[in-house]
Amino acid sequence: MTHEGLQALRAELEHLETVGRQEIAKQIKTAREWGDLKENAEYHAAKDAQAHLETRILQLRERIDNATVVEKQEGGDVVAFGVTVEVEDEESGRRSRYQLVSAAEASPSDGRLSYDSPVGTALRDKRKGDVAVVATPRGERRLRIVAIS
Repeated sequence: MTHEGLQALRAELEHLETVGRQEIAKQIKTAREWGDLKENAEYHAAKDAQAHLETRILQLRERIDNATVVEKQEGGDVVAFGVTVEVEDEESGRRSRYQLVSAAEASPSDGRLSYDSPVGTALRDKRKGDVAVVATPRGERRLRIVAIS
């Protein structure tokens, strides 16, 4: 995982442990004030939300504890983990920029692709000017590498 990805996990964990827990506590307190807990839907919903929050906190702690930070290989001339690569689809001429990150950090809509995804795998170890061939359900996509940063 990249250093930025680890920082984002830590920030989310801190937010959930502080703000998230406070919000849930307020919801539970308010729901308790409404009376009978056996038939109080708001109380049960707040307790469910609390359980989901605590589960997410445990998941984040585990991911942070087991994370291995890999330094970006910036300035290189080969596509590797952490780099940003600009590609041009040979068929459509459309250009796209992707940063290759861990699966946990991937967000295709934000231009962050998993290093282990089909596109990430096809781009690995390529140089500027090389063509990466990606198998898709509609056939092969040929992506020419325009820039690596």
